[in-house]
Amino acid sequence: MAEIRIGLAQIDPRLGDVQANVCKHLAFIEEAGRQEVQILIFPELSLTGYFIKDLVSEVGLRANSALLAELGMAAARAGLDIVLGFVEESPRYTYFNAAAYFHGGRLHHIHRKVYLPTYGLFDEQRYIGRGERIAAFDTPYLRSALLICEDMWHPSTVYVASQDGADLLICPSCSPGRGIALRETRLGSADSWERLCRTYAEFFVSFVVYCNRVGFEDGVNFWGGSLVVAPDGTVLLSAPLFEEGLYTVSIDPKALQRERVKLPLLRDERLDVTLQELQRIARARYQPMPDRDGHHPDIASERERPNGHNRQ
Repeated sequence: MAEIRIGLAQIDPRLGDVQANVCKHLAFIEEAGRQEVQILIFPELSLTGYFIKDLVSEVGLRANSALLAELGMAAARAGLDIVLGFVEESPRYTYFNAAAYFHGGRLHHIHRKVYLPTYGLFDEQRYIGRGERIAAFDTPYLRSALLICEDMWHPSTVYVASQDGADLLICPSCSPGRGIALRETRLGSADSWERLCRTYAEFFVSFVVYCNRVGFEDGVNFWGGSLVVAPDGTVLLSAPLFEEGLYTVSIDPKALQRERVKLPLLRDERLDVTLQELQRIARARYQPMPDRDGHHPDIASERERPNGHNRQ
């Protein structure tokens, strides 16, 4: 398979101004086409900005909206696929932090953010709903999965995507700049994200693409520093901090074969054991209240299992 040209649109969206952000997307799509990009990735909530709060219902878009279709067709004319972030409005007027993948001018896949941060300066769950699904999907390039920002801080999401066949993990993000790393004089957020992406790339022997935004909202700074990481953990692209721009790199799908032969972690993964133990843990955590005699049904059934640890 030939190399794949990846573009990271590290943009500064205008808060709440969807039309202005559409225009910015169109400009980056046009430039990406000139640079022969094949997959162009925008940050989390790239069409709305991050701290939208009570504007959610005003900026929300249906998956079949004319604005999204316009961007999909523009990408097709430029000869590329795109990933963009928006607030998705469901037919029943619930709202989700969503990322969409467009191929051939059409909406190909949507991921709704599963983990909504509610700590520190974050309060997403007050305004939007949680996604309920993590799934990989096929593209003409590599089988891929979308995970939005906080999703990546829960290893189970990456594990599920990997077990579903994802060779390319795409993470749109709105990460604020926080802290100073102990090594050198580096921004703490940048150091943490690079460490996370390199770890996932190596553990799951996959490409990881991280696209973070730049700019300020409500006095909060977004630092950029977008990344593309190879399956051996090598950083192929590290975009500048704080600078809006289009940053591109080519990835070689053959690297997947080389690394998986050398480090066959996916081959040796025991999904059956993982499922078995998760079910055991879930039974213990969510077991029903004891009956009148003080017996727990799940504990009794565990003892009766042929392979139960308490079997005499």
